[in-house]
Amino acid sequence: MSRERLRLGLLALTQLIVALDYNIVYVALPEIGTALGFTPQSVQWVVSAYAVGLGGLLLFGGRAVDRLGPRKLFMAGLALYAIASLAGGLASDPGVLIAARAVQGVGGALLTPATLALIYRSFAEGPARNRALGAWGLAGSAGLAAGSLLGGVLTNYLGWTWVFFVNVPLAAVCVVAALRLLPADPRRTQGSFDIAGAVLATAGSALLVLGLAAGSSAGWWSVQSTGTLLAGVAVLALLLIVEKRARDPLIPLRLVRGRSLAITMGVIAIFQSTLGGGYYILTSYLQPVLGYSALEAGLSFLPLTVVCMVAAVKLAPPLLDRWGIRTTLALSMIGAGIGIAALVAGISTDGGFWPLLPGSIIWGVSGGVAFVTLFASAGTGVAPDEQGVAAGVASTAKEIGGAMGLAVFVAIVTGTHDALRGLHTAGWVAAVLTVAGGLLAFALKPSRTVERSAESVGQAGSAG
Repeated sequence: MSRERLRLGLLALTQLIVALDYNIVYVALPEIGTALGFTPQSVQWVVSAYAVGLGGLLLFGGRAVDRLGPRKLFMAGLALYAIASLAGGLASDPGVLIAARAVQGVGGALLTPATLALIYRSFAEGPARNRALGAWGLAGSAGLAAGSLLGGVLTNYLGWTWVFFVNVPLAAVCVVAALRLLPADPRRTQGSFDIAGAVLATAGSALLVLGLAAGSSAGWWSVQSTGTLLAGVAVLALLLIVEKRARDPLIPLRLVRGRSLAITMGVIAIFQSTLGGGYYILTSYLQPVLGYSALEAGLSFLPLTVVCMVAAVKLAPPLLDRWGIRTTLALSMIGAGIGIAALVAGISTDGGFWPLLPGSIIWGVSGGVAFVTLFASAGTGVAPDEQGVAAGVASTAKEIGGAMGLAVFVAIVTGTHDALRGLHTAGWVAAVLTVAGGLLAFALKPSRTVERSAESVGQAGSAG
């Protein structure tokens, strides 16, 4: 096996670890809540604390990748991830577990942009990068599939603590492999590090995610929620003023002002909000309503994530090559919305696994294509020394969207006395939002690759 393939395998494995942790925790939430004394509203902090740490530091992590080098940040992120996972498994009260999850998010904030920057720098824009991102998306989907099943098995037979312990050996293997497979970082880019921008970006993003996460537990009009959200918006507004005047800004504003990345950020936020919300809705239906065990719930997620995995590697790259980013993203988001709607239609008091299957397959296929396409869009037309910050900006939108979606859907589900009615309402909202994200994607500029292909076909036809 070539060194390039081994390197891509390593980068894909790290995505598997992050995705594994995301889904494995969802399946274990009921057991964690019971064991540590969380309330139905506060147990979401096991997910949200990770989002606060990750979303708060992604912009900083992205710029640090460009300044310090992706290899260094890749290994630092993995080390933090392993340490925090160990602490999470050893936690004996809610506060310790929430703190461990936040630190785990900090590790992810270094690891995610470093991984994407290594892919962007190692594979040229176009078919080669599409295939690499397809493999990366495959690993993410495999992690979701493994998380659903493994979370059920571990929680059922060994206890919820093992959903955290399992990350430790995986992260250790990746650190050792990185020392051998990843090339040395290039010489540090000249320029200062924007400390003021880093502090403001971290504080603003963290406050925004924190305010969203607090909404369902503290109340949307509470100081803890509304006050924190307003403070986050104010800090981010100040960040834009500071960045506009900075000589070497943390976030080059021309990237965010560019139509491609701005629209991509919006669609990523919608995609992740309805993904997280959809998983919460499905978990809340399978376990509390139908009475499934953790293992049965994990197995029920399997069709969704397996078809997502296959679509990421088998469908996304050829569709991107043929249709380009705009059309592929728009149609796959609309398809994901249709899949969520079909899934919601299968939810009933006397239902079960089989009525959920058609929606799971449609959602899985469309979501797998959309996920790969979103990150192909984020790296399009970005200079090599700004790939880290572009990945950080896109990933920040993803995490803030995920926190927003989870908070909103938890509020909808827990805010009604009729559990099934709340699940239906939340599901229909998720479906409509996802379709709206697909319509927004049509505002992207056409792919240059497709334009060149069309020109070539036209020239060939003229020559014939």
